[in-house]
Order: sequence, then structure tokens, then C-alpha cells
Amino acid sequence: MRLIFTAGALPILSALSFSPTGAVGQIAAQPTIRIGLSLPLTGSDAAFGQGLRAGAEQAAADLNRAAGTTGRKITLVVADDAGEGKQGLAAARKFASDRISLVVGPFNATVAAAVLPAYEEAGIVAVAPGITWPGLTTRGAQNIFRIGGSDAEQGPIAASYLAEQFRGRRIGLVHDKSTFGRGLVDDVARILKASGQTEAAFESLSRGDKDVSALVARLKRAQVEVIYFGGLAPEAGLLIRTLREAGIAAPLVGSDGLLDKDFATAAGPAAEGTVMTALPEPRKLPEPKGSAAKPKTAEADMVAAQGYAAVEILKQVVDQAKSTEGSRVAAVLHGGASLKTVLGEIAFDARGNSRGAGYALQVWKKTPDGRIDYAGNGIAP
Repeated sequence: MRLIFTAGALPILSALSFSPTGAVGQIAAQPTIRIGLSLPLTGSDAAFGQGLRAGAEQAAADLNRAAGTTGRKITLVVADDAGEGKQGLAAARKFASDRISLVVGPFNATVAAAVLPAYEEAGIVAVAPGITWPGLTTRGAQNIFRIGGSDAEQGPIAASYLAEQFRGRRIGLVHDKSTFGRGLVDDVARILKASGQTEAAFESLSRGDKDVSALVARLKRAQVEVIYFGGLAPEAGLLIRTLREAGIAAPLVGSDGLLDKDFATAAGPAAEGTVMTALPEPRKLPEPKGSAAKPKTAEADMVAAQGYAAVEILKQVVDQAKSTEGSRVAAVLHGGASLKTVLGEIAFDARGNSRGAGYALQVWKKTPDGRIDYAGNGIAP
């Protein structure tokens, strides 16, 4: 685990070599608002983590500039959790020992499951952008808040679509063995069973697989007529392309895990007709004024505004609570007031879910210029 302090254009320094003298020591002596970032800066989700970090750092710089010389400034303390529970827990313990009571993150369900008890014990308030794992807000903790939707919405929407459009047909369920993917598939299976339907196949693959021909052979033997996939874009693209190569015309239904350029790239023409549940098109963060545009990946661009909004939220509630104490900050967030952010106004319900974040069905279609895209292609459930 590596912790670094950043605040606007301040130098990046290792927390493990932190000294009370020098630039960082001078910052610590001021009444700054310290906000931890627990994000996957390395590993398979690094592009998302880097995007969230860039958004948070831009927010800190903008808010610090707006505060002038007399307002309270923000210092970010960045931890790379690598998308792994063990590393995330180490970061959480470091935040607690350093008395950091406010955190943006985590991004991954695996990390969230590992760190939530530690956050709760330490009284850390976490605003988690982009994480759709239902368990984030179902444990009854009063200190966890979600920006965006929950997979608890995605599964029922997809299952209802399958039950209505493919009633009496052979449905295959496939997940990527992750908490995210397995949770979605379990939800779909449960709701299908309640509607009187059972799956014809329940299968899995692993993230990073390069060959799914054996899986496709099993699906072919099961004579599946439609497949629900719980997982991410690269594996979804590989799966549907391999299905078509094997002569299986079954359409694919998925989640917002398919919101990635890698899906259309990996699937090729086979991507057309794929249905997925997704939130409204993510708002892009404008380039900072007076700075040269930095190259960003599509994944980073997709989530940067959420990282920005999370810092905006924490700054506003600290100002309202007149404190960085976790319990007082959480009380303001649970108060239901609308908070102005780059994403629009955000308010949280009693469980910590953001209100009004609704999923809808989208379908990937060929555009006039030959691309395959989902933008603007909503369908009724």
C-alpha cells in the first residue's frame, strides 16, 4: 500500500516518509480538510481508479482556488487499493490511524466488502463513486454513501426483460466469478425462478480468459436461446464473438459492466443487438481552465466527474456540519438535503443510496457511420 498527499498543484510525497517539516508539514499545520482516496490505481481497474483520482484532484484544486486565502483548503491522501480487499483493508487501517475521517471510495465491490467494518469501527464516512454492489448500503451502516445506482436495480430489470421477452425459452446464465458478476446472475436466477422459469445452464468464466470455446460448447449442448452475462466488457465481447463463431445466434443481455469501448472492439459485428442495463450517459468532466488537456482513457473519462462530485459533496457537508467528525458529517448526509455537484443535485436516502439514480435498458446498434454503439438506444423493459 502506498499513501500520497496531494492538494491542487502540491508535490506528491510518500506518506511513509512523512515529515512534520517542509511543504507537507506546513499543509498539515493549516486547518485543512483531509480526504482519503481509496482507489484501484494499479491492477485491472486502474484506468477507472486513475479517472476518479483525476476528478477528485481537479475538484480539490478548484475548491481550494475558490476558497481564496481565508477559506478552508482540502488535502487529498491517496491510497492505491489495487482493487484487492487485503490492500484496501491496509489503506483503511492507515486512514484510521492517521485520523482521516472522510474517504472517497472504494470503487470495487471486493474492496468494499473488506473495508466496510473497518470504516464503521473508525467512524470514517465514505462516499463511494461508481460502485454498484448492493451490499454497500444494505448492512445498515450509517457512514457509507453511494453515488450512482445499485445492482439491486439491474438484476430485476434484466430478469423482467428476460421473463417477458423469452418466456418458455432456454435461458443461459454466465458470470465472471467476481462479487459483481455472480451477484447479478444470482439476482436474475432468483427472479426468474419466482416467475416460474429456471435456467437451462448456469456457467462461469474468469476475468482475463482468452479462450471460452469450452464454455460455448457447454452452452451449445444446453441449447440456450438467450444468455444473461454478469461481468465486464472484455469477457462479454469474447463470449458473444465465440458464440457466433460456433453458430449460436442467442442474443446477449448484460449489465453496465459492458459500458466500455472494449466490448464493441472485442465482439466486432456480433455486438449488435446486445441488451444491457445502464444508467443515463455519464456526464463528462470539463477540462480544467488554463491547463493543457491531458490524454485520458475512455474509462477514466467515464468516471472522472463522479470523483469530482464526491469531493464536492464532502466539502459541502463539512461546511454545513462545521466539523470533519464522521458522525456529524453522516448526520448531514442523512438529512436528505440536495447537494450541488458537477453531476447535478444529489441527495441520499436513509440507507445511503443516491436518490433518483435509475437504470434502464439500452441496446447496442449499428450507427450510420458503421460503428456499434448504445447511446440513445433505450428500449422499454
